[in-house]
Amino acid sequence: MMTFSLPRFLLFSLFSVFLSLPLTAQNTKETNLVISNVEIFDGINESTFPGSVWIQGNKIKQVSTNSITLPADVDATEIDGQGMFLMPGLIDAHYHTMFATLPQVALLTSDIGFVNLAAGRNAEAMLQRGFTSVRDLGGPVFGLKKAIDAGIISGPRIFPSGAFLSQTGGHGDFRLPYEVPADGSKGLSYSERINAAAIADGADEVLKRTREQLMLGASQIKLMAGGGVSSVYDPLDVSQYTVAEFRAAVDAAENWGTYVTVHAYTPRAIQNAIQGGVKCIDHGQLIDEETAQLMAEKGIWWSLQPFIEEAGAVNTTLSPESRAKQLEMYQGTDNAFALAKKYGIKTAWGTDVLFDASKAMKQGNELLKMKRWYSNFEILRMATSVNGELLALSGKRSPYAGKLGVIEEGALADILLIQGNLLEDLSLITKPSENLLLVIKDGKTYKNMLSSGF
Repeated sequence: MMTFSLPRFLLFSLFSVFLSLPLTAQNTKETNLVISNVEIFDGINESTFPGSVWIQGNKIKQVSTNSITLPADVDATEIDGQGMFLMPGLIDAHYHTMFATLPQVALLTSDIGFVNLAAGRNAEAMLQRGFTSVRDLGGPVFGLKKAIDAGIISGPRIFPSGAFLSQTGGHGDFRLPYEVPADGSKGLSYSERINAAAIADGADEVLKRTREQLMLGASQIKLMAGGGVSSVYDPLDVSQYTVAEFRAAVDAAENWGTYVTVHAYTPRAIQNAIQGGVKCIDHGQLIDEETAQLMAEKGIWWSLQPFIEEAGAVNTTLSPESRAKQLEMYQGTDNAFALAKKYGIKTAWGTDVLFDASKAMKQGNELLKMKRWYSNFEILRMATSVNGELLALSGKRSPYAGKLGVIEEGALADILLIQGNLLEDLSLITKPSENLLLVIKDGKTYKNMLSSGF
């Protein structure tokens, strides 16, 4: 027997309908676009080939080494690619859409409306830089994602984790010392109220907080498994969460058909997470050989970032304590990439840009840093098809139906056209305003600098 009144039932029904409705007028007519005379990098193979691509609706209908002749009853826009380099949209596998450009103090004290507007502006710029998808690994991003998906603003596809889960005193604990000991009668801290972070201690609490993020639409779950650079309370060597707590999050995520990834640097943090069923490690700069072997044996994904000291760079955003942790972490980066290559670990690429607008604007520079360890082809494959495979780990919790990171029939139409061959000169991606002439996401054109136009 129903235990709630009809008005309340109707309220929830209407709310559910609202969540499923587009917020802008949608054109239901399927559009067709043919891009001909291009050199195609498909995201998988090193060899490119001259050809044409037919986009129908939001997917790639045909890829041909010849010109494409459409049926007589198909009305299409045609673009002459002028022999330029066509490739899949770039994917950043470790991003914080809400935290990339504002200083940390602003994020923890500003009205969430201001934070959303700042993040939205960066999302628009990110798409113009050629990044058509991001795996967002922590932050109150659900509203911004909905606005992008509804066409209110432009931006990349977002695979959201929602609030990252942290133990008390962990990498995601932004509370001030006077807020400890925690007093439930005083309510949640600001970072918890805006869903930036969720403090969870004990398996039951981790289970509950994980389910909350899944309820809100998380495509994967992010836990903090060890100490961090920018956090206040935790040295890098500190391991966070027990195996039982990891298992609670993993059980909840797997019940929803998705997975858990963790922030971790050290062998112990990584091994505990793997023992708890985690399927992806983000960072891992302080790993040892034994742990790398374990990752390879278990088929664990490794999302690595090119964290190295940059010549001439002056970091003014970190405290002396955090700067010391950063330098300690930097020392392990070369070894981490060497071990990833030695053991053939499935390795994704991401930037993890935080609290720095100038660095966020130079997202392509983080891709160029990878030349220290990989060839241009290996880097581009990682930032397209390999990262696309990691996004697919979300299974049915993926917000977007279709394959990403490749140029092939049936894949989602996220496509870039570049003046110059990135396989020969990867630095071209660091100047997208000059070299990136066409950006298509989900079959829609968001940037067109071709002289012919359309």
